Amino acid sequence: MDKDKHLYLKLFISTFYLSAFTFGGGYVIVPLMKKKFVEDLKWIEEKEMLDLIAIGQSSPGAIAVNTSILIGYRMGGLKGAFVTISGTVLPPLIIITIVSMFYSVFRDNRIVNAVLKGMQAGVAVIIFDVVSTMAITILKSKKIFMILLMMLAFLAAYIFKVNVAIVIIIAMIIGVIRK
Repeated sequence: MDKDKHLYLKLFISTFYLSAFTFGGGYVIVPLMKKKFVEDLKWIEEKEMLDLIAIGQSSPGAIAVNTSILIGYRMGGLKGAFVTISGTVLPPLIIITIVSMFYSVFRDNRIVNAVLKGMQAGVAVIIFDVVSTMAITILKSKKIFMILLMMLAFLAAYIFKVNVAIVIIIAMIIGVIRK
Protein backbone atom coordinates (compact mmCIF):
# COMPACT_ATOMS: atom_id res chain seq x y z
CA MET A 1 0.00 0.00 0.00
CA ASP A 2 1.46 3.39 -0.93
CA LYS A 3 2.14 6.09 1.63
CA ASP A 4 -0.93 8.26 0.82
CA LYS A 5 -3.37 5.35 1.03
CA HIS A 6 -1.84 4.29 4.35
CA LEU A 7 -2.21 7.85 5.69
CA TYR A 8 -5.86 8.10 4.59
CA LEU A 9 -6.66 4.66 5.98
CA LYS A 10 -5.02 5.55 9.32
CA LEU A 11 -6.91 8.87 9.41
CA PHE A 12 -10.22 7.13 8.69
CA ILE A 13 -9.71 4.29 11.17
CA SER A 14 -8.55 6.69 13.89
CA THR A 15 -11.48 9.09 13.54
CA PHE A 16 -13.99 6.27 13.01
CA TYR A 17 -12.79 4.45 16.13
CA LEU A 18 -12.78 7.61 18.26
CA SER A 19 -16.23 8.60 17.07
CA ALA A 20 -17.67 5.12 17.46
CA PHE A 21 -16.47 4.52 21.00
CA THR A 22 -16.72 8.00 22.50
CA PHE A 23 -19.85 8.97 24.37
CA GLY A 24 -20.65 12.56 25.31
CA GLY A 25 -20.16 14.74 22.28
CA GLY A 26 -17.43 16.94 20.90
CA TYR A 27 -15.95 18.04 24.19
CA VAL A 28 -15.19 14.41 24.94
CA ILE A 29 -13.91 13.30 21.54
CA VAL A 30 -11.62 16.32 21.02
CA PRO A 31 -9.24 15.48 23.91
CA LEU A 32 -9.12 11.92 22.65
CA MET A 33 -8.23 13.26 19.18
CA LYS A 34 -5.48 15.26 20.85
CA LYS A 35 -4.19 12.13 22.58
CA LYS A 36 -4.32 10.11 19.35
CA PHE A 37 -2.75 12.61 16.94
CA VAL A 38 -0.35 14.40 19.32
CA GLU A 39 0.74 11.77 21.83
CA ASP A 40 0.21 8.41 20.11
CA LEU A 41 0.87 9.11 16.41
CA LYS A 42 3.00 12.25 16.97
CA TRP A 43 1.67 13.78 13.75
CA ILE A 44 0.81 17.18 15.25
CA GLU A 45 2.51 19.30 17.91
CA GLU A 46 0.45 20.05 21.03
CA LYS A 47 0.34 23.83 20.43
CA GLU A 48 -0.84 23.34 16.86
CA MET A 49 -3.48 20.88 18.06
CA LEU A 50 -4.75 23.39 20.61
CA ASP A 51 -4.95 25.95 17.80
CA LEU A 52 -6.92 23.49 15.63
CA ILE A 53 -9.27 22.81 18.55
CA ALA A 54 -9.77 26.54 19.12
CA ILE A 55 -10.58 27.06 15.43
CA GLY A 56 -12.89 24.03 15.46
CA GLN A 57 -14.67 25.37 18.52
CA SER A 58 -15.10 28.87 17.14
CA SER A 59 -16.40 27.69 13.76
CA PRO A 60 -20.11 27.04 13.24
CA GLY A 61 -21.05 23.38 13.65
CA ALA A 62 -20.06 20.49 15.86
CA ILE A 63 -16.61 20.87 17.42
CA ALA A 64 -15.69 17.20 16.81
CA VAL A 65 -16.56 17.43 13.12
CA ASN A 66 -14.83 20.80 12.71
CA THR A 67 -11.69 19.62 14.47
CA SER A 68 -11.58 16.38 12.49
CA ILE A 69 -11.86 18.36 9.25
CA LEU A 70 -8.94 20.55 10.33
CA ILE A 71 -6.82 17.55 11.34
CA GLY A 72 -7.61 15.79 8.07
CA TYR A 73 -6.81 18.88 6.04
CA ARG A 74 -3.58 19.41 7.98
CA MET A 75 -2.47 15.83 7.39
CA GLY A 76 -3.80 15.11 3.90
CA GLY A 77 -5.30 18.19 2.25
CA LEU A 78 -8.86 18.07 0.93
CA LYS A 79 -8.83 14.27 0.65
CA GLY A 80 -7.68 14.04 4.25
CA ALA A 81 -10.48 16.36 5.37
CA PHE A 82 -13.04 14.25 3.50
CA VAL A 83 -11.64 11.06 5.01
CA THR A 84 -11.67 12.37 8.59
CA ILE A 85 -15.14 13.89 8.32
CA SER A 86 -16.40 10.56 6.97
CA GLY A 87 -14.75 8.70 9.83
CA THR A 88 -16.23 11.11 12.36
CA VAL A 89 -19.84 11.26 11.14
CA LEU A 90 -20.40 7.65 10.06
CA PRO A 91 -20.47 6.05 13.54
CA PRO A 92 -23.12 8.40 14.99
CA LEU A 93 -25.14 8.09 11.79
CA ILE A 94 -25.05 4.29 12.02
CA ILE A 95 -25.78 4.30 15.76
CA ILE A 96 -28.67 6.76 15.45
CA THR A 97 -30.17 4.69 12.66
CA ILE A 98 -30.04 1.54 14.79
CA VAL A 99 -31.29 3.29 17.93
CA SER A 100 -34.18 4.87 16.04
CA MET A 101 -35.30 1.40 14.95
CA PHE A 102 -35.48 0.28 18.59
CA TYR A 103 -36.31 3.61 20.25
CA SER A 104 -39.31 2.47 22.25
CA VAL A 105 -37.39 -0.48 23.72
CA PHE A 106 -34.45 1.73 24.77
CA ARG A 107 -36.67 4.55 26.05
CA ASP A 108 -38.42 2.38 28.62
CA ASN A 109 -35.47 0.20 29.71
CA ARG A 110 -34.30 1.00 33.28
CA ILE A 111 -30.89 -0.60 32.73
CA VAL A 112 -30.18 1.53 29.65
CA ASN A 113 -31.28 4.64 31.57
CA ALA A 114 -28.99 3.73 34.50
CA VAL A 115 -26.01 3.17 32.18
CA LEU A 116 -26.59 6.54 30.49
CA LYS A 117 -26.72 8.29 33.88
CA GLY A 118 -23.43 6.63 34.85
CA MET A 119 -21.79 7.74 31.62
CA GLN A 120 -22.65 11.37 32.43
CA ALA A 121 -20.16 11.27 35.31
CA GLY A 122 -17.40 10.10 32.97
CA VAL A 123 -18.26 12.82 30.48
CA ALA A 124 -18.02 15.46 33.22
CA VAL A 125 -14.51 14.26 34.16
CA ILE A 126 -13.31 14.39 30.56
CA ILE A 127 -14.72 17.90 30.05
CA PHE A 128 -12.98 18.99 33.27
CA ASP A 129 -9.70 17.55 31.92
CA VAL A 130 -10.01 19.54 28.68
CA VAL A 131 -10.82 22.79 30.47
CA SER A 132 -8.05 22.38 33.05
CA THR A 133 -5.46 21.47 30.38
CA MET A 134 -6.35 24.52 28.30
CA ALA A 135 -6.34 26.75 31.42
CA ILE A 136 -2.93 25.44 32.51
CA THR A 137 -1.55 26.07 29.00
CA ILE A 138 -2.80 29.67 29.14
CA LEU A 139 -1.43 30.19 32.66
CA LYS A 140 1.97 28.75 31.67
CA SER A 141 2.14 31.16 28.73
CA LYS A 142 2.16 34.02 31.30
CA LYS A 143 0.30 36.26 28.88
CA ILE A 144 -1.57 38.54 31.24
CA PHE A 145 -4.17 39.57 28.68
CA MET A 146 -5.08 35.95 27.86
CA ILE A 147 -5.30 35.07 31.55
CA LEU A 148 -7.60 38.05 32.18
CA LEU A 149 -9.72 37.16 29.16
CA MET A 150 -10.06 33.58 30.40
CA MET A 151 -11.10 34.77 33.86
CA LEU A 152 -13.57 37.31 32.45
CA ALA A 153 -15.10 34.67 30.19
CA PHE A 154 -15.54 32.36 33.18
CA LEU A 155 -17.11 35.12 35.28
CA ALA A 156 -19.43 36.16 32.48
CA ALA A 157 -20.64 32.64 31.77
CA TYR A 158 -20.72 31.15 35.27
CA ILE A 159 -21.39 34.04 37.65
CA PHE A 160 -23.35 36.45 35.46
CA LYS A 161 -25.06 33.72 33.37
CA VAL A 162 -24.17 35.34 30.03
CA ASN A 163 -24.97 33.00 27.14
CA VAL A 164 -21.81 31.05 26.22
CA ALA A 165 -22.32 31.84 22.51
CA ILE A 166 -22.12 35.56 23.31
CA VAL A 167 -18.97 35.02 25.39
CA ILE A 168 -17.34 33.11 22.49
CA ILE A 169 -18.31 35.78 19.94
CA ILE A 170 -16.92 38.57 22.13
CA ALA A 171 -13.70 36.60 22.72
CA MET A 172 -13.36 36.05 18.95
CA ILE A 173 -13.82 39.76 18.26
CA ILE A 174 -11.23 40.64 20.91
CA GLY A 175 -8.84 38.07 19.40
CA VAL A 176 -9.26 39.53 15.90
CA ILE A 177 -8.79 43.09 17.13
CA ARG A 178 -5.62 42.15 19.08
CA LYS A 179 -3.98 40.52 16.04
